[in-house]
Amino acid sequence: MAGEWRKARRRGPWLRSMVVVLALATQVQSQEAPAPVLTLDQDRFFLQSDFGRAAIEREQAETAALEQENNRIEAELVAEEQALTDQRGALSSADFSARAAAFDDKVERIRAEQDAKARSIVEKRDVERQEFLRLAAPVLGELLSERKAAAILDKGLVIVSLSAVDITDEAIAKLNAALVAPAPAP
Repeated sequence: MAGEWRKARRRGPWLRSMVVVLALATQVQSQEAPAPVLTLDQDRFFLQSDFGRAAIEREQAETAALEQENNRIEAELVAEEQALTDQRGALSSADFSARAAAFDDKVERIRAEQDAKARSIVEKRDVERQEFLRLAAPVLGELLSERKAAAILDKGLVIVSLSAVDITDEAIAKLNAALVAPAPAP
């Protein structure tokens, strides 16, 4: 008998929770249907839209060009460093130190310039993402109105939902139709 009571006691909180959930579900069903909440996969919305694809292509092209430039500069600097090392025996200690310091300064300057170029690419990506969201807002507003929904939430923030509330594919199609084709990567 004591064992049965302990089992019932352990089931108690679970059973009470289930009763509360069922009671709430019954109340929700008996009330007027609330406006739905829609979900959107923001990353896929951007990456699979024509705008997003063009932005990614531009970023990849700029990144590849920067990597090629960095590789060329690195090869030049390695050759210059080797030439300086080869001259070490023929130079005075003071002259070699001055040339080595100048080379180090050059390397640091180039590194700073290349880092600035890389940051510029990231900044452009961020600006394009903000522009995308600005251009997408009317399309998302139209979907919200068409579906008579109360809100659009990021799909990543939703724990459980029905696939019917995910408007990502529809949003991509509407945005692509609404926007002029973006410029291709150079």
